Formats: sequence, structure tokens, C-alpha cells
Amino acid sequence: MKIWTSEHVFDHPWETVTTAAMQKYPNPMNPSVVGVDVLDRHVDPAGKLHSHRLLSTEWGLPSIVKSLIGAARTKTYVQEHSVVDPAERVMELNSTNISFTNMVSVDERLLYKPHPQDPGRTVLTQEAIITVKGVSLSSYLEGLMATTISSNASKGREAMEWVIRKLNAELEELAASARGSLRAPMAAAAFAEK
Repeated sequence: MKIWTSEHVFDHPWETVTTAAMQKYPNPMNPSVVGVDVLDRHVDPAGKLHSHRLLSTEWGLPSIVKSLIGAARTKTYVQEHSVVDPAERVMELNSTNISFTNMVSVDERLLYKPHPQDPGRTVLTQEAIITVKGVSLSSYLEGLMATTISSNASKGREAMEWVIRKLNAELEELAASARGSLRAPMAAAAFAEK
């Protein structure tokens, strides 16, 4: 078993970061995620948003790893459960693979909270527990997977920034459109008065 951890601070408020996290896929930084299906989404009586999604991924495993685990196909599925608590301003996301579970399990936990000293920033804490079983060189494979997860986490943070920029551009476009819609009736009224 190998445990990988990371912490990252986003220079954006918690509401922005959690909105982006829910809209992270698809993105150009993580082309391995080829599909996202929402299996269930509901708000509980306490006001927490619960989501259960299925991610379809295409693993780019090196051929040596494919031969070690005896797998030719690289399409895998990951189930993801998230809980967004707007009152406490916490988002917790847990994911685990549901493909190849007889050989490898990757359990990942992401926690998004406002920065304790700066509410305009958000702290992301990540942890992944990697277990390879029933194959030779399992410790080597766990290390290799931890390196891949670290690289993917970096791409994931880039993707979050990309989504945030996209969301901000959409908001600005909407605001500009609304300002234009408000000006047109005023201009028409001013013209009619002349």
C-alpha cells in the first residue's frame, strides 16, 4: 500500500472553487476522462448537496504495466461521491476505481475548505491510497501509480484554473449582455421622448 498526499491553495473563494470542481470535466488538461455520468444528485434535509457520479477514463498505462497486470484494455470506471456543505463551507469528494479492483484499488479523498487566514482563498487537501495486489512488483507499481497521481493532480489544478477562467468569462458575458438589454429600452424611451 502506498499513500500519496498533497495540499494546494487556490487564489479564489471557496464558492468559486467548488463550482469549478463540479464542472471540471471535460477539460483539455485531463483528456483521459472521457465521460461523466451523474447517477444521483440530491440535497439532504441539512442542505448538503450529495452527488454520485461515474467517470469513464482511458488510462495511458505503459506497455510494461499492461503486461504486468495482464490487461490489454485501458478503459476504466471510477465512482465519485461528493458532499457540498454550504453552511460549513466544506466540499468532500471521495472516489474509487470500480475496474480492475481484483488487482488495484485507488481510493482518493479531496477536501476543499476556505483558507483559515484568507477567506478569499481555498485550501485543497488530497490523499490517495494505492494498493496493488496479486501481481509481481506490486510495490514498484504502487510507486509508479503514485507518481502518475501526482502528475494528474497537477493537471487537475490547472484544469480547475481553466474552468474558473471559463466561468468568469461566462459571467462577464452574461453581465455585459444584461447591461446591453437594459440600455436598449432606455435608449428607445429617450429617443421616443425627443
